[in-house]
Amino acid sequence: MAPPAAAGPGDDGLRKLEYLSLVSKVCSELETHIGVGDKVLAEFITELGRDSATVTEFDARLKEKGADFPDYFVRTLLTIIQAILPPSSSNPSSAAVAAGPAGAEASKFPGLARPDDPDHARNLRLELERDADAAAPAPTRDDRDRRRDGRGRDRDYDRGGRGRDYDRGGRDHDRDRGGRDHRDQDRDRSGRDRDRGRDHEYARDRDRDRGRDRDGDRYRDRDSGRDRDMERDRERDRGRSRRYEEEEEEDRGVGGRGREVAASNPSGEPELYQVYRGRVTRVMDTGCFVRLEDVRSGREGLVHVSQMASRRVANAKELVKRDQEVYVKVVSVKGQKLSLSMRDVDQDTGKDLLPMQRGADDAPRANPSGGVGGAMGSGKRLGLSGIVITEEDEAAPTSRRPLKRMSSPERWEAKQLIASGVLDVRDYPMFDEDGDGMMYQEEGAEEELEIELNEDEPAFLQGQSRFSIDMSPVKIFKNPEGSLSRAAALQTALIKERREVREQEQRAMLDSIPKDLNRPWEDPMPDTGERHLAQELRGVGLSAYDMPEWKKEAYGKALTFGQRSKLSLQEQRQSLPIYKLKKELIQAVHDNQVLVVIGETGSGKTTQVTQYLAEAGYTTRGKIGCTQPRRVAAMSVAKRVAEEFGCRLGEEVGYAIRFEDCTGPDTVIKYMTDGMLLREILVDENLSQYSVIMLDEAHERTIHTDVLFGLLKQLIKRRSDMRLIVTSATLDAEKFSGYFFNCNIFTIPGRTFPVEILYTKQPESDYLDAALITVLQIHLTEPEGDILLFLTGQEEIDHACLCLYERMKGLGKDVPELIILPVYSALPSEMQSKIFDPAPPGKRKVVVATNIAEASLTIDGIYYVVDPGFAKINVYNSKQGLDSLVITPISQASAKQRAGRAGRTGPGKCYRLYTESAYRNEMPPTTIPEIQRINLGSTVLNMKAMGINDLLSFDFMDPPAPQALISAMEQLYSLGALDEEGLLTKLGRKMAEFPLDPPLSKMLLASVDLGCSDEILTIIAMIQTGNIFYRPREKQAQADQKRAKFFQPEGDHLTLLAVYEAWKAKNFSGPWCFENFVQSRSLRRAQDVRKQLLTIMDRYKLDVVSAGKNFTKIRKAITAGFFFHAARKDPQEGYRTLVENQPVYIHPSSALFQRQPDWVIYHELVMTTKEYMREVTVIDPKWLVELAPRFYKGADPTKMSKRKRQERIEPLYDRYHEPNSWRLSKRRA
Repeated sequence: MAPPAAAGPGDDGLRKLEYLSLVSKVCSELETHIGVGDKVLAEFITELGRDSATVTEFDARLKEKGADFPDYFVRTLLTIIQAILPPSSSNPSSAAVAAGPAGAEASKFPGLARPDDPDHARNLRLELERDADAAAPAPTRDDRDRRRDGRGRDRDYDRGGRGRDYDRGGRDHDRDRGGRDHRDQDRDRSGRDRDRGRDHEYARDRDRDRGRDRDGDRYRDRDSGRDRDMERDRERDRGRSRRYEEEEEEDRGVGGRGREVAASNPSGEPELYQVYRGRVTRVMDTGCFVRLEDVRSGREGLVHVSQMASRRVANAKELVKRDQEVYVKVVSVKGQKLSLSMRDVDQDTGKDLLPMQRGADDAPRANPSGGVGGAMGSGKRLGLSGIVITEEDEAAPTSRRPLKRMSSPERWEAKQLIASGVLDVRDYPMFDEDGDGMMYQEEGAEEELEIELNEDEPAFLQGQSRFSIDMSPVKIFKNPEGSLSRAAALQTALIKERREVREQEQRAMLDSIPKDLNRPWEDPMPDTGERHLAQELRGVGLSAYDMPEWKKEAYGKALTFGQRSKLSLQEQRQSLPIYKLKKELIQAVHDNQVLVVIGETGSGKTTQVTQYLAEAGYTTRGKIGCTQPRRVAAMSVAKRVAEEFGCRLGEEVGYAIRFEDCTGPDTVIKYMTDGMLLREILVDENLSQYSVIMLDEAHERTIHTDVLFGLLKQLIKRRSDMRLIVTSATLDAEKFSGYFFNCNIFTIPGRTFPVEILYTKQPESDYLDAALITVLQIHLTEPEGDILLFLTGQEEIDHACLCLYERMKGLGKDVPELIILPVYSALPSEMQSKIFDPAPPGKRKVVVATNIAEASLTIDGIYYVVDPGFAKINVYNSKQGLDSLVITPISQASAKQRAGRAGRTGPGKCYRLYTESAYRNEMPPTTIPEIQRINLGSTVLNMKAMGINDLLSFDFMDPPAPQALISAMEQLYSLGALDEEGLLTKLGRKMAEFPLDPPLSKMLLASVDLGCSDEILTIIAMIQTGNIFYRPREKQAQADQKRAKFFQPEGDHLTLLAVYEAWKAKNFSGPWCFENFVQSRSLRRAQDVRKQLLTIMDRYKLDVVSAGKNFTKIRKAITAGFFFHAARKDPQEGYRTLVENQPVYIHPSSALFQRQPDWVIYHELVMTTKEYMREVTVIDPKWLVELAPRFYKGADPTKMSKRKRQERIEPLYDRYHEPNSWRLSKRRA
């Protein structure tokens, strides 16, 4: 079969090569998928694809010829053919695809070029809604559940402990729950039963979405297949209704079917998972003993307090009393000991609400996330999260918590005492009551388990995953060999060195403290000064460091809240530069569907534009939405606009940020973070509630803003009545205008003065020292005017302020005073506001700030700017799978913005501590957008939920690297959010509903299946709020002691849970937080986050269940979400990650720092002097293979594992000689 005709004689050879390359590629795909790599067949399929415009047409042609390929393979073949095949005049559609801008990339990354499928996304959303409606219990059952003891008591604490911080005007997200506010924490008994009834339907989900059978049968027509499945859904719903009616009749009947089953077939010995009628014989705080009346032997068993009800119960006496009749289920039999459960049995009817024995027909046929398929055995079921729930997960914890490992001498001593008869084995602390008289089995005694990465690639990523291509890190330096790159590397090394020196000084000071400070007082004749020295050293441990002198000097004891204006609100509004252009702005919005507004910080864009449009009548057609890149900005701006608008916050003017919604039905102006608007598009793709959308601070180019650019660009084509305003404080308006159809630019003139730019003649190797010298030179030689110095982060700023203070002190009192004021995001707001106070006469202030002062802050009185040319940006390394803050050169746009800060009050000067050549050749024109340098997992998940599969063709302003998209798709596939074709699963769609990172969403959904969602909700909320503990420098040792009280042997996640539960037990007390060095503000924030997550779970009828003391369930749920953050203990030092074999260490503040278990899961890595793991939890390595079969696999026991092959055997040698002196080759003749 001849190749296609060439367009011209000169291109003939190139076209033939392209055609041969295409045939070879198709041939290799056929070999991979069907095992036939025939060249003639490949050419034939290529011709069929060349003549097909769509996937449906290509599939029909293949079926005509007798080919029966899966849908995903058909799409892959057509994508490859259309991407590589030269344009053909007979097939314009194919030519257009091949000639598209993403054509070359699509051929290399076909997994990123799947056709968009909004219908699939819409069907998934409708299915979730139907499932949520079907999961709602019938009224009679719901009423009965609400009558049970203590329903919702746990969550009532959340409502009762909020105080006035949460009770803000206009906030309506408390919602009218009534009795269903915390609907049935016992719903694990009924809800999970219903879920199991639906598990076998998961296998049909893909048939309904993709219209095909995975078992290899001939593929039916997609639409008719979907219609038949929908008919089956309706039949199933009718069947479910009939089933609920039967259950209601059983509940109403006297001695229903459940009671008959419990009373039938009395036998001599109790059977596992059988329900029996019993009577309470003894009640203790931790549980009760129940005698089984349906068993002839009348045996007794223990009901642990965690198995009495799904909610957390502090004392068993709250629920049962002696001689009370109950229904119990046998969950464990060990010799003569029975473990019983009451929470899995309906106490009114005796019905087993969680049957473990399943029939063959009820077994699920497929994993909804594709992780585990096939029929499950007895005692197993498949949860929504795709993990297999076993009998051990359902049973109460029968073993003790892991105890501390004994040392060899301790073990030897224990054995000797027991053998001699001095100490009875039952009296020894390590005796295991359930171990038949043997000592407690210690950690690490099991056989060593070898785990490897599963290198099997999914079908949609064949040849594209991290195992096939090089996942190189993002390029953030324009010239990696330039002077700025070398200066950044040097400063990073200096910061690390200073940190190490500071730690060494602290250790040396603590080591210098005498071990026994009482000895000088006991000695009747001490040496001179010894008692005085001991008195001085007594408090050193409690006050390792005092507040630095420069901070005391700068802030003093008086609080300040910035300058208070004497003008009225109306006069302040009229004094803004934008007020003079009010009419022109309204007219420009009326005449242009898209408008780019450029104005300096402080011109009034953010607060005034929305009000002008509301006054012009744009709120009659819908709301006016304004996005902000930061949650703090959204809250503060909304508060200010509400004051100017004359309403309470939450009424006509409100805000919405993650985990907090302060809006109402009357809200017409809504400020929100850009991520919140993205989530609204997920629900309503047309944003029908809005008439105007304003993307504020667009120059910051956050990842959500970049995605909104593409989505809103498509939206304004569909909605001609929509108005889109893009505002920026920088001068890159042409790029925004060109992206949005060359729209008009509206410029607000700023109050600017000329600024003189000064460059250095030679590159500065240590820019920090050069910056301090420049500041002192300005202070000593230049006229009056304040100084603004830009540095990269808190540590660098604190060091610079300390050096400036000491150098000014060394100059003596004759030099004019220099007031040193730092600014960074972690600084308290009352300290930040100090920078706005004018300097007293005869004094000068220097503001040392991060890049937050570039555009977000406006400081009057600045005449001099010192710009070293660096900033810290967050960069994601797709190879290592972690984010890190890296010091990099700023862009030319940022340099211009910094220089402009000196010209706000009067003519100024900007000292650039780099050469003009470096400015032109080593700085990029604009800052690298966030979308090109951070993890895209959450972004890709949201885009998939919108039906956007062709990520390469999506209209990004600056498209991300394909490697970053591939890395995100791999992560989502491993989590079960994507199937083998790269399409969103039901689990993935539900994960997208939570405003969390994908691993946290998977962790939460897995906890629903494992029965520990109540605890996981708390843990996630605590993680989201950041650091919970605070450690004041003057009371470090005291704070460490208080923190250690909460440490849990399982790890830091359970430590966070213990802190929240202790706070909750103290009725959410503020003084308790102060006493235990816990930040009450963070805990209240965690409380709000938890409530918002409960709202989403309630919306989708997900059970909120407590695991009691079964911490294994909690750890397994954490592992289900963060399995790729697993690390194994290194025999030499620290740990090594399983993914990249990277050396890491447990952070000194961790609860596991002194314990050093063999296997751990961490939440994130933090780089200080070493790569430290934060939020670490102990795991069992076999969980990795069980919970993440797509990511891990057990190593072949007959072969040496990769890890062992990399280890080197170090021979013993004489320490007085060289290490290799034993080798024959090293010996001298």
